[in-house]
Amino acid sequence: MNFNTKLLHDNVALNKNEGSTLTPIFQTSAFSYETAEDLENIFNNKAGGYAYTRIGNPTVASFEKKVAGIEHAIGGVACSSGSAAVGIALLNILKSGDEVIASSGIYGGTLDLFKDLESFGITVKYVSDNTPSEIEKLITNKTRAVFVEVIGNPRLDVTDIGAVSKTVHKYKIPFIVDSTTATSFLVKPIDLGADIVVHSSSKYINGTGNAISGIILDSGNFKWDYDKFETLSKYKKFGKFAYLSKLKFGLWRNLGCCLSPMNAFLNNIGIETLGIRMERACQNAYELAKFLSCQYNITVNYPALDGNPYKAIVDKQFSGWGGAILTLRAGSKESAYKLLNALKYPLIASNIGDVKTLVIHPYSTLFAHSNEEQKNSAGVYEDLIRVSVGIEDIDDLKEDFKQAIEKSRI
Repeated sequence: MNFNTKLLHDNVALNKNEGSTLTPIFQTSAFSYETAEDLENIFNNKAGGYAYTRIGNPTVASFEKKVAGIEHAIGGVACSSGSAAVGIALLNILKSGDEVIASSGIYGGTLDLFKDLESFGITVKYVSDNTPSEIEKLITNKTRAVFVEVIGNPRLDVTDIGAVSKTVHKYKIPFIVDSTTATSFLVKPIDLGADIVVHSSSKYINGTGNAISGIILDSGNFKWDYDKFETLSKYKKFGKFAYLSKLKFGLWRNLGCCLSPMNAFLNNIGIETLGIRMERACQNAYELAKFLSCQYNITVNYPALDGNPYKAIVDKQFSGWGGAILTLRAGSKESAYKLLNALKYPLIASNIGDVKTLVIHPYSTLFAHSNEEQKNSAGVYEDLIRVSVGIEDIDDLKEDFKQAIEKSRI
């Protein structure tokens, strides 16, 4: 099946006895069984089934299976949020004294989360550029993971997944990739060498801004050294499922990071249109970026534009698509605010991936808790506006931004 057909027809868990055309919502806290022995077997992983929604739920499982199939993963674990997914994806293999290498252009909320890891004795080192050479400089015998965003948010730097994975794997380190801003429409990181893929599925996977969630996907390809990653050692009997098994039976379950059945249901609906939404949003973003780059005193950043330093990687890795986010610099914070307030269609909101165009001033919001060095490294400046482009008619977006830019100069 091709991409859009796969979204609609692959890994769909239907209740065929009732004629349902959608995976039903199993909106229940617990599941009952005929005998005490049945429930005992499920709790001890000796039989398939569900006991308690914090541990597993059929609606959530259908969402996990759907995304894992699209991403070419052996399995996935859905979480209550994207932040939860990022956090436990790393904590599943880390312990005090370990180090992580991360890109400096990552989302502000992830920067805040990584700051919290210090309390656990975990050090995060940041590279200025997500290139193999820069990452290699920071690798030590304590490095236990390399974490990047495929398209940085909002820096919009693009990682060459294949090149970085080769370098990281030379040192037998897992490569963890946040593909929220790219989605499986643009790239399937596992096919290029990523070991673990994370999504904030609140964004493009859901598509309509009505459910918070995240998901962790395992390629099953990484050969875990159980002396180096000793917290995984008791799960080595599960073979290529060791990482997922530890996650599912341990940290994810015990911290209560579960996704609600209702949100899983909403995601199952949203993901069906991921392909057509992304195609339209990416095309709109490209057209809007070209239009804005011709406006006086406006600096535009979009990876697929000619002259952008990441254009070659975009062409190779994303077949020319540049994603659905662009940024622009208005010259000053005052001008940025005037521009934002003059827009009629885009909503001023702290989300991305909605069908509606969303705009925000990252300096004063998403990176409010970051210091100046972190903001500069992430490409966040006082006059920067992030635009998550939706699926509106492009002529309407162009006209709206044009009038807002003119008003911002008054």
